[in-house]
Amino acid sequence: MLSYATKTRDIQITVRPVYLDGKTNILEGSFSFAYAVFIENQGDDEIQLIRRRWTIRESDGTLHDTEGDTELRAQPVLAPGEEHVYDGSCTLSSFVGSVEGNYLVQRSDGERYRVDIPSFPLQAAAN
Repeated sequence: MLSYATKTRDIQITVRPVYLDGKTNILEGSFSFAYAVFIENQGDDEIQLIRRRWTIRESDGTLHDTEGDTELRAQPVLAPGEEHVYDGSCTLSSFVGSVEGNYLVQRSDGERYRVDIPSFPLQAAAN
């Protein structure tokens, strides 16, 4: 399984996307994907995930932007060395696309900053 990673300050983000062949309906132009986002606090300070922003790009250039705290549920707090895993999914109208974005995090001292989510491709497997 391919993974895509980036690090902003002491926060490591790793994403593992997968094509969901069983949930895809090619005749209706509906291609399903899932992904796991691993957020690891490699620093010395506690952080809290506050918000996220996703941009999903379809192969025809159509963009789907989402922003908010809905996926974060209780806005998890990560102590040094802790990891949070978010499992998500999306449906595209084409075989390929990509996702990118960022998380807004807050340190225990109140400082807020954005942590990049690596751009990762979504590509339907050839059958």
